[in-house]
Amino acid sequence: MYETNEKITALYCRLSHEDSMQGESNSIQNQRKILTEYAQSKGFRNTKFYIDDGFSGTNFNRPGFESMMADMEDGKIATIIVKDLSRLGRNYIETGRYIELTFPEYDVRFIAINDNYDSLHSENEQQLGIINIFNEWHAQTTSHKVRATFQSKAREVSALLPMLLTVILRIPITPDTSFQIPIPRISSSEYSESFSRILT
Repeated sequence: MYETNEKITALYCRLSHEDSMQGESNSIQNQRKILTEYAQSKGFRNTKFYIDDGFSGTNFNRPGFESMMADMEDGKIATIIVKDLSRLGRNYIETGRYIELTFPEYDVRFIAINDNYDSLHSENEQQLGIINIFNEWHAQTTSHKVRATFQSKAREVSALLPMLLTVILRIPITPDTSFQIPIPRISSSEYSESFSRILT
């Protein structure tokens, strides 16, 4: 529970649309549970959640994160805790800048639970760069995979468009009669090319 008479332990959660496709482990509900249990077990008090649901980790233009940074700059935050480093961000340079420069500037301790990272312990520093590079690579790879899947599905749908349009544009006149609007004969490959241009 957040109390105004002592500094905040910030519990930060983030979930992008791509992350939500990976299953339950990264869900906001699961992150909240992990952070709450960790804070209680380690004796962290005055906890406050900052949440960004549906925001990519490749940039830091997120309302929950910006609110947390505003509180940090006002001197209200003592510690920031995340489930893992990728929740903070997947941009290698910017994530490293926050952890190595910005947080220390405001005397803020940073903890990433699953990565076993705690800024109070210098022996963690060697693994930090490797993890951040992997997280950025993962974001780029996931983005390409999602885009490729979407394009593949669009091509499958476009192949059916001539038949679908013929059915949709069959307009009834009476219970016994109907007329059909002529549909231009366009090959499925031409439809696929049109969809591909839209998606790229």
